[in-house]
Amino acid sequence: MTGTWLVGLDVDGTILLQDETMSPGVPEAVARVRDAGHVVTIATGRSWMATRRYVEELGMTADFVVCSNGAVTMRRAGDDWERWNVETFDPRPVLTLLQDRLPDARYMVELASGQRLYTAQLDDWTLDGGRQVDFDELGAEPVSRIVVVSPGHDEEDFHRLVADAGLNEVSYAIGWTAWLDIAPMGVDKGTALEQVRAELGLGRERVFVAGDGRNDIGMFGWARSLGGRAVAMGQAPPEVKDAASEITTDVEDGGLATALDTLPAPAQVSAGQ
Repeated sequence: MTGTWLVGLDVDGTILLQDETMSPGVPEAVARVRDAGHVVTIATGRSWMATRRYVEELGMTADFVVCSNGAVTMRRAGDDWERWNVETFDPRPVLTLLQDRLPDARYMVELASGQRLYTAQLDDWTLDGGRQVDFDELGAEPVSRIVVVSPGHDEEDFHRLVADAGLNEVSYAIGWTAWLDIAPMGVDKGTALEQVRAELGLGRERVFVAGDGRNDIGMFGWARSLGGRAVAMGQAPPEVKDAASEITTDVEDGGLATALDTLPAPAQVSAGQ
């Protein structure tokens, strides 16, 4: 697979606009990169249930998709998909810390099986097959993620909470919708994409990732450490841009399509070797 790039794309704010329509030019750009022979996939904080539709809508043919901020990697299995790698942790210490500080928050956990348990429903959550439970039941078994939404608290509140609670035993990301998403320690989109890259036998320096959120910072660091490309969207926060190797335009202006169009075809890469 000489000359082939592994392309990992965030969803919200990168592929999608805030109304969940596609960013201008993205379907066409993804198709061009795919047809050129590159491996184009998704690396998102969303669950697989909330991701699969975009894999299909974009006609992605990659065998692996990274979900849940790297805690879950799906693999194609014939006409269906299977959970290829799932990282979990004991949620009880974190849930106890959070409940003490955010007693009125809404909580959700994702089990290794993919099932979701939640204390109260939210419109933004994909809960097909999920089950509403009492808070104590959230910690009954290992989970791949904890998601916390606390009405009335903003992003700065979450930053203070993380610092005050000493959440250093797990990885966390604060989304642009002001919720806290907690994954196993040392797990992020980059760690999952590295497993995919190694499994596919792709070159270390030929990785291209794009995103706009704090949960993309780890992925950016991974790509840059390999000599690859880490593209921040134009609307990304300053710390996300600082972690990237390059910056494209805003999602509303088709920034991802612009960046994808700079990828060479594998034949072009091979010719220069």
